[in-house]
Amino acid sequence: MTPEEIKIRMRPGEIKFSSSRAGGPGGQNVNKVNTKVELRFNVKKSNSLTQKEKNRIIVLLKNRINSDGELLITSQSERTQLMNKKKAEEKFFKILASALTEKRKRKKTLPTKASQEERLESKKKRSTVKKLRITSGFNEE
Repeated sequence: MTPEEIKIRMRPGEIKFSSSRAGGPGGQNVNKVNTKVELRFNVKKSNSLTQKEKNRIIVLLKNRINSDGELLITSQSERTQLMNKKKAEEKFFKILASALTEKRKRKKTLPTKASQEERLESKKKRSTVKKLRITSGFNEE
């Protein structure tokens, strides 16, 4: 699932934003303007997601979800509130997309004929190196 697909499915009003004063670089701007943006999305009460998707998100993103069932994402890297809001939104959709994308199971495969021959060849080389050490007298005590 891509972030764009999730963005289309999301109903308006399910994502809430709040802003506060951000720390870090920005000079006097930081002290005057509320540029830090916090995105809140209530996973449990969402109508855009199926129950299966909600459960998957709750399990995979448990460290980002608070006790009220809200997924919290903050952004404070930009100097303006609008840019931080856009960044938080992008981050939110990427995180949801990665959580909802099921990983493909690995198919078991046999080693190729070439890799088998390469492995045997390296073993033969190693064997001859060790045999040469014994016969040349380096290993005498």
